[in-house]
Amino acid sequence: MKTNEIGLEIKESKILVDKLNELLANYQIYYQNLRNFHWNVTGPNFFELHAKFEELYNEANAGVDEVAERILTLGARPLSSYEEYIENAKIKEARVITDPTNMVEIVKENLNTLLILERETLEAASGFDDEGTSSLMSDYITAKEKVVWMLSAYLR
Repeated sequence: MKTNEIGLEIKESKILVDKLNELLANYQIYYQNLRNFHWNVTGPNFFELHAKFEELYNEANAGVDEVAERILTLGARPLSSYEEYIENAKIKEARVITDPTNMVEIVKENLNTLLILERETLEAASGFDDEGTSSLMSDYITAKEKVVWMLSAYLR
């Protein structure tokens, strides 16, 4: 059995790296969507949404870095170009969106996509006794579920 530098099986780590790279690609598109919305939101809820989108993109930026560093910790290369992100992401770029409510709906949809990927990654990591990835995914899931709840309340 071959292991990587942190003692996990290389074959199992490859599966996790693939899942983490898919998550990374989606995280990057989500991040850019948030930047777009932060820059372009208008209307009576401008101040509230402008600040919320900034908060969320700062959290997403930290998440991108953590996921990429986890991939490196597992001994692999994180995706690092927008071409790779677009090819590997389920989340689509939000281009010209002008309605603030639609922006919030898209953020909620993006978060739900990330949650699906994080749950899949958590399941795989748990099966491979990868506590580091499991812990990271568990924290992400808890935080995103709360944001989805809050955005759902906002949209009612």
